Amino acid sequence: MATTFKTFLNNDMVTSRTLLHEAIPLTGGLVSGTYADTNIKNFSHGAFQSTYDYPYLSSSANHILDVTMGYVTGALSASTSVQNDKKVNMYYQMAQVLMGYDIDGQIRKFDADGDLSGGDKHDSVFFLNFSRLLTKDEIQKGTFSMTLLTGGAYPAQTIGAHWLEIRDTNAANNYFVNSPAGEYGILKTYDSGANGHTDQSDGTSVLSAGPGMGLTASCGLIFYQAGIVALTSSVFKADLGGVACDMDSAGSSITDLLVSGSISGTCDSMRHRFYDLSFNNTTDLNSTIYFCRAGNTEFNYSSNATYLSDSKMRVKDVKTDTPVSYITTVGLYNADNQLLAVAKLSEPLKKTPADEVTLRVRLDY
Repeated sequence: MATTFKTFLNNDMVTSRTLLHEAIPLTGGLVSGTYADTNIKNFSHGAFQSTYDYPYLSSSANHILDVTMGYVTGALSASTSVQNDKKVNMYYQMAQVLMGYDIDGQIRKFDADGDLSGGDKHDSVFFLNFSRLLTKDEIQKGTFSMTLLTGGAYPAQTIGAHWLEIRDTNAANNYFVNSPAGEYGILKTYDSGANGHTDQSDGTSVLSAGPGMGLTASCGLIFYQAGIVALTSSVFKADLGGVACDMDSAGSSITDLLVSGSISGTCDSMRHRFYDLSFNNTTDLNSTIYFCRAGNTEFNYSSNATYLSDSKMRVKDVKTDTPVSYITTVGLYNADNQLLAVAKLSEPLKKTPADEVTLRVRLDY
């Protein structure tokens, strides 16, 4: 236990903030059927389904994301729609948390351009809620990319001529802060060529602007701190080249499926249109750096009980020798001299009246 204490001055402490990033790739096979859906957990309430990186009954399985969907009260909402109330409630529940309320106390819809001043809204939405294991403190802005298979027969788990890449391009410099859930960006379809996407197999341009969606159209929102993507179902209405997108083995369109399918069934169809996804997560590391200064007249004696033998210092052979100590540990104490943190040196540091020592201690939290 220390017997001598030294108080930190203002210039002895510095605070810093470091953002650590980790690349997170998520393959389509994992989400759409690597384990024959044994890694997909459905619940009796039928409100969402969870995806794991291994069969979810395995003790080593990690939760990856939850998938659900919902729509506003309107054209799709009818008493004959399957799970209609749950779908409507899911949309407004997510909108309440992520978009908040307007000045009239009404829940805001998911706004296509983020300015909340009117314009297009995303009225039927798939929600991808990523686990904190992946996103950590937040998703790094400008790093999100997702590829969907948006045309042809079901199921579609291999990339071909009908696919759509979605990004939050330029979000690092152009994001919104008008959400109660934090910062969010606009997801847009990504134009990888002069006239659209390029088919990876033969190099031909396969996508052109279609009804209701241009090559750089807004197709959803990404909420960085919340770790949630709200993706409009319109991306599955038809491939931008005009090719129909079968959402199930019966050839149902996305509009039919939103009405006649359950939430879990609709999410199943969406997952089988999933090719890949990637983003960087962010860990916000706050640090306080303490400069522990030992002047030439300070800390030249040890508080170790073995430092003395018969009232004599073991490190002195002659009475006139200068005192010597070896610094091995730095203790950080509160105002009541209660030990709060300990820092260990890699090797003992010799200290004499002829030396002054400054030790840099970093406390991360």
